[in-house]
Amino acid sequence: MLVAVTDHAVERFRQRVGGRSGELDARPEIVARVRRAWEAGRVTDEPPPGASGARGSVYVRDLVDRSLVFVCRLDRAGRELVVVTLWEAEGGVAPPRVPRRFTDALRTRRSRGG
Repeated sequence: MLVAVTDHAVERFRQRVGGRSGELDARPEIVARVRRAWEAGRVTDEPPPGASGARGSVYVRDLVDRSLVFVCRLDRAGRELVVVTLWEAEGGVAPPRVPRRFTDALRTRRSRGG
């Protein structure tokens, strides 16, 4: 399975998880995590609670940080998985690193055209 990562997903990963010390691009870390979780069968087409599920998305739950869910799209042939963004599931061992009020505020701002 080929795994590609969008710039948006990289930025969200850096905001929430960071990267390995000295690593300029978090893509290799994301690719490795998604690939291991995919191979372990930690994938579903059901969005995590509170997430707005986009049609055709698949959700890959991280093996290292189980509250972290990678939101992906699978190409039609089923050979490439594109990590579009990530989501932090609530109710896990630790609270989300970025509180929901901040992501909700962004959603409200976009709907008002800001």
